[in-house]
Amino acid sequence: MFDKLPPDMAEALRLTRAGRLADATALIRRQLPGAKPVATDADFTDIDLAPLSVELSDLKAPEPPPTAAPTPAATLREALRGFRGRATPASPLPAGASFEAHVFTSQDGTRGYKLYIPANRPDGPVPLVVMLHGCTQSPDDFATGTRMNLLAEEHGCLVAYPEQPSSANHSKCWNWFSPEHQGRGAGEPSLIAGITRGIIAEHPIDPGRVYVAGLSAGGAAAAIMGATHPDLFAAVGVHSGLACGSARDLPSALAAMRQGGARSAAPGKDPIPMIVFHGDQDTTVHPRNGEAVVAQAVTRGASAPATERGQVPGGHSYTRLRHADPSGRVVCEQWTIHGAGHAWAGGAPAGSYTDPRGPDASREMLRFFLEHRRGCGRVQML
Repeated sequence: MFDKLPPDMAEALRLTRAGRLADATALIRRQLPGAKPVATDADFTDIDLAPLSVELSDLKAPEPPPTAAPTPAATLREALRGFRGRATPASPLPAGASFEAHVFTSQDGTRGYKLYIPANRPDGPVPLVVMLHGCTQSPDDFATGTRMNLLAEEHGCLVAYPEQPSSANHSKCWNWFSPEHQGRGAGEPSLIAGITRGIIAEHPIDPGRVYVAGLSAGGAAAAIMGATHPDLFAAVGVHSGLACGSARDLPSALAAMRQGGARSAAPGKDPIPMIVFHGDQDTTVHPRNGEAVVAQAVTRGASAPATERGQVPGGHSYTRLRHADPSGRVVCEQWTIHGAGHAWAGGAPAGSYTDPRGPDASREMLRFFLEHRRGCGRVQML
């Protein structure tokens, strides 16, 4: 990846290897439009997706001896310690439910995942929701924070949580900004799709009611899954994430997070339905990225969206836009949460990156998902 770097990036790499992280970051940021002229180590506390630590880990520097000084990548990860997913105690399961760890392996690699099977399972095929965690999180942490397993009991659906290991990314981020993980048939999209298909094969899943959602880097990965696998998923949920194709490398990833991604591709003839949540005070992933996700879901010729404004008692106010295609089918819901930052809306305080002040993103996502099913080559409203 770093064989042929531009001079400025090569210098940033040299500074990083020398342990001068602030100088390296300042140099990178000077290459971004509208970037601040200087940067200090304090700037690292604003990074959730942590693409810098991802790329630094790819340098594959020799392992230091036990008594050696910390490597630059380790120093950067320490600067991000305040954003690490916290350990969460295991919640008691309802009698008859299970939340078990599994492993999937294919020619593209190996990924672990956890699968929640509710006690309240109706007879016949049931829906499946695939949940992609954010940076530094784990399946257990994400399940606790989103409360999606509790909703699975209400609606009788299965929930899968693929896990991004630190061996693939030091901060456990899905590599949404790397070209090798943005297409079909290879990389992380292939692994996530393989996990999904394996669950469908092994459990009584309705193949027309399979959905994917994610937060932050996981939200960006969910958008990629919707773009690359419309034959597998009936709808997509993106919370505080980025549109498919927003970045192609480290500099463009930083630019996308700071000010919005590159101009996204136009929606296809029959784009996959999307529900999008973004806080308008998100300083980690700019709110323009949520608008870019919506743009990929709304077909040309769509009428003006229906607008609804609301207020969570004791919590955030929000604006919801419902976009319909020319036939009147709702293809996208866009939730802008006023005053909210980079966190899962309505999540449990016991999980990381959650904002209990609402609205309840998990409940609204599942409601939106269950309104859509895939069949006869397209997604239909129920």
